[in-house]
Amino acid sequence: MAPFAFKSTIEDFKIVKKLIWYLVLTALLGITFFNTLIYFAGKTTSAINLSLIAISIPLFIVVLSRIIFKEKLSSLKIAGIATIITGVIVLITKGSLLALLHINFTIGDLLMLVACLFFACYTILVRQKPDELSPKVFLFSVFVLGVIFLFPFYLWEHLFYKKVILDTKTIVVTIYVGLFASMVSYYLWNEAIRLIGTSKTALIYYLIPVFSGILAYFFLGQAIVITQIISMGIIITGLLITNRG
Repeated sequence: MAPFAFKSTIEDFKIVKKLIWYLVLTALLGITFFNTLIYFAGKTTSAINLSLIAISIPLFIVVLSRIIFKEKLSSLKIAGIATIITGVIVLITKGSLLALLHINFTIGDLLMLVACLFFACYTILVRQKPDELSPKVFLFSVFVLGVIFLFPFYLWEHLFYKKVILDTKTIVVTIYVGLFASMVSYYLWNEAIRLIGTSKTALIYYLIPVFSGILAYFFLGQAIVITQIISMGIIITGLLITNRG
């Protein structure tokens, strides 16, 4: 972000300083805690559990938006959300709802649930971003603060737990995560919140399994089975219903 936002951040430093506690809280919730908890959760629980618990992010956001911003939740919107969740569950369980009975929960599941709540709070804070703070200055400030809070733990891990080896694979993965899964995705998420609000932005989150299935087909050669097609149709139908509500 520095090449795009450093100069503007210096120029607006008085604004950044005035809003420092807002930025600190946003960075802690959306950058430091959220990402760290997800990675730790993934070490102790299954991908299925992570996917199921991730459903709670839009739900947390919708509930918080209702409480804080008094956003209306019509019967049609509730029906749409229920339809979306049904589609996600069909996708994850491959059409066998009995699979839900065999899921074992671990400490990683609790960490993922807390991470989802933190990201929902981050989304609400983004909605409350003061207009005097430009999007790029806001995002750069949040990234810088998030890195500052993480750096001592990175050093501890590197020196005393597991040394980071910067081989080709690590560098390529880090570049991808840094550019696309962090800078670009956070910027687009924040702009979507500004343009269409928290609730509608949150519900688009449910398209992630749809895109994952399509990308896995093209790049990993994984077949798309009938339950995936059905679940994708249910999810998209739910989104259309919700948008009309």
